Amino acid sequence: MLSADFLHLEKDVEMVNNYADIFHLDIMDGTFVPNISFGFPVVEAIARKATKPLDVHLMIVNPEKYIERFAKAGAAMISFHYEASREKSSAVIDLIHSFGVKAGIVINPDCPVESIFPYLPAVDFVLIMSVFAGFGGQKFIPESLGRIKAVREELERIGRPEVPIEVDGGIGPETAPLVIKEGASILVAGSAVFKAPSPQEVISIMKG
Repeated sequence: MLSADFLHLEKDVEMVNNYADIFHLDIMDGTFVPNISFGFPVVEAIARKATKPLDVHLMIVNPEKYIERFAKAGAAMISFHYEASREKSSAVIDLIHSFGVKAGIVINPDCPVESIFPYLPAVDFVLIMSVFAGFGGQKFIPESLGRIKAVREELERIGRPEVPIEVDGGIGPETAPLVIKEGASILVAGSAVFKAPSPQEVISIMKG
């Protein structure tokens, strides 16, 4: 939703309700990433009109301080960056679960995927950034394909093949088939959808 028209947000919410599967909400604090996006009032407003699950992606320091509020604001899925939590990651996952919300762990392109392997038995989904977190409209990083494959193989090795891999950054009709081939099943598309003449057509193409 970072690429939505905030002057006509209800219109874009209805478009997602009708054609997509989830609302992906990027929460940026200006500290963990150099940009600031939106907070609780916008999430709560979207939740009032949304008929699809809210997927809240925390690009913030100290995510544990805000998980309860995002859960109460309507999040069905909350993901946080491993780089922001490190040794606290298990506790953050447990905290998300304590509010009945699905927990996801996120890594940026410069973070080794093996860093999150210890947490794969506990998470409900994995979010692999295929651009650097913080800004919309970036180009897909091709090396992300190998990272998706590595996480998919590790999930299968530990007996959790059902855990979805979400990919965020530079996703559109050209890159969607590439990430799906390597094991991704949740695709986050912002600019490719909202900047298109026909957003619903782009969504349809990516869904195949």
